[in-house]
Amino acid sequence: MKIAELYQCYKQHYLVDTDTRKIRKNTIFFALKGTNFNGNTFAEKAIANGAKYAVVDEAKYVTSDKMILVNDSLQTLQQLAIYHRKQLKIPFIGITGSNGKTTSKELIACVLHKKYTVLATNGNLNNHIGVPLTVLSVEPNTEIAVIEMGANHQKEIAFLCSIAAPDFGYITNFGKAHLEGFGGISGVIKGKSELYDYLRVHEQKAFINPNDKLQVEKSAGIATISFSKNIEFVAAKPFVCISYNNTPLTTNLIGDYNYSNIAIAVSIGQYFGVNDELIQEAIQTYTPQNNRSQIIKTTSNEILLDAYNANPSSMEVALQNFSQLQNGPKTVILGDMLELGIATKQAHQKIADMTSNLGFEKVYLVGTFFRAVQTKQQVFESFAQLKKHLKQFPLTNQNIFIKGSRGMQLERCLDYID
Repeated sequence: MKIAELYQCYKQHYLVDTDTRKIRKNTIFFALKGTNFNGNTFAEKAIANGAKYAVVDEAKYVTSDKMILVNDSLQTLQQLAIYHRKQLKIPFIGITGSNGKTTSKELIACVLHKKYTVLATNGNLNNHIGVPLTVLSVEPNTEIAVIEMGANHQKEIAFLCSIAAPDFGYITNFGKAHLEGFGGISGVIKGKSELYDYLRVHEQKAFINPNDKLQVEKSAGIATISFSKNIEFVAAKPFVCISYNNTPLTTNLIGDYNYSNIAIAVSIGQYFGVNDELIQEAIQTYTPQNNRSQIIKTTSNEILLDAYNANPSSMEVALQNFSQLQNGPKTVILGDMLELGIATKQAHQKIADMTSNLGFEKVYLVGTFFRAVQTKQQVFESFAQLKKHLKQFPLTNQNIFIKGSRGMQLERCLDYID
């Protein structure tokens, strides 16, 4: 079946799914493959659960006229997304960067929602599968799309841009994330700048932080829109406070590193004509979720949970911020930072040294990488060891900061902190 024909099937309901556990009625199921699974084996189940069609790439799974045989299901999903994108005349805003992508995306969407029907990336569906799924979630009534794009290797952002075709782009920052895949910080800068390369070639626009020299340098030759001059950073102890049009606002965001995330949301809102009062309302009411800078109060502790992900850049600024809070004894629980390659040992040693210098009440370092550092702090090679310790020595009357890479799943600590 040609993409144009498949598109007519898709247009009947504008629904696409890849997980039979979340099948929606009348959706098109795409049978994707992974290291340990073959989606083709679930095609019949998808139809039984309500899918109208199932796209498969192995002939033996074509068991009815509801099965659509293609050469490669993933490539077909991506091609369908590209075809759909070409039919759309609405603005697409592409976002990438080392830190703050998801928070920026959610803040931007929150602001734009005050005036427009907005489609934004759900969670962190920001890779070669998530981006086409997001593009295919754009329905006829959508007025603006906000697309998060993640990468850990060169050329990935360029490929995602070929699918999302952003009219506007924003790079949050260039930090020490995925160093192993990118080949060092210079590789990170080159890889993330592929968004600028796309915007430049296609004569589109970039939003930039004028105080970030790399953003200014790498966006040369592109029509740029700088942060709004109507917003000023005031304080962040613990919540970020800003002044917007000379009106003081207190947000639900922790850490001065969130200033740029707020600034881009305000700037994009202004660019697209959102009323100032509505922008203020959006910024004040936005509350982070999904283990990102969440404040959680237990019986005797207050927890700052930022366990969704971690890299040396985000870990350093987060620890600095937490150390400056002035509300009682502080405990930090830090998990390994993954995908750092040859920088792994040095990066973990630096963080361990930093915790010693910042004067925290207790420091728990978790993981095999932290286990290899030289430190006087308490180190646990596994989460199981940490869990045992937390059960034996409960934390009470503490301000607790929890952060680590996604693979560490340190949100599990919540089950053992009263």
